[in-house]
Amino acid sequence: MKAIVVAGLALALSGCGHTPAPPQKMQLAASKDSLDAQVAQLTEALLALGPQVDPAEAARAADIAVRQPLEWARAWRVEDSPLVHNFKVVNGFRDKGVCQDWADALEIALTAARLRTLDLHRAIGNGRGITLEHATVVITAKDQPWEQGLILDPWRIGQGRLWWAQVADDPSYKWESRESWRAWRKTWQSRSTAPSG
Repeated sequence: MKAIVVAGLALALSGCGHTPAPPQKMQLAASKDSLDAQVAQLTEALLALGPQVDPAEAARAADIAVRQPLEWARAWRVEDSPLVHNFKVVNGFRDKGVCQDWADALEIALTAARLRTLDLHRAIGNGRGITLEHATVVITAKDQPWEQGLILDPWRIGQGRLWWAQVADDPSYKWESRESWRAWRKTWQSRSTAPSG
């Protein structure tokens, strides 16, 4: 019984919230045809962000977001569901693969693409409550508020398969900018460590 409690606690402390079912429009098989279809779908979603989005740039960003996480999943030996893999990372059985790792790697890869008509943002989901927080990348048209962007989340489904949706349409997380969350956390920590009196 003690082992079950320890395992449950480790999962709870491993960060990154639950893994909801993917939207029905997403194709999850990793065949070349299905990956091509996912890239095409995401390219269209990126173009829908605004008329200023360059089609070639949208296609390049979509290709990176769909295909690169699958490479990271192989390199990081991500073979299980997201929460099981988080448990492995927290307990030293794997080096990488929690949501923060996915978000960091995706931000770095997309930044290296030198996007001119698209902007990258970082967001934290459910970061102010008792539920587990989750980190992700949000992509918008240039100079667009992050709330109008698309969530790019290679952690949520598992094994590097990309989940995406409009920020406002996410059924599982209430998102805020990473900057806003960090400011809140700093204030919260200073209050909780202040001497009472």
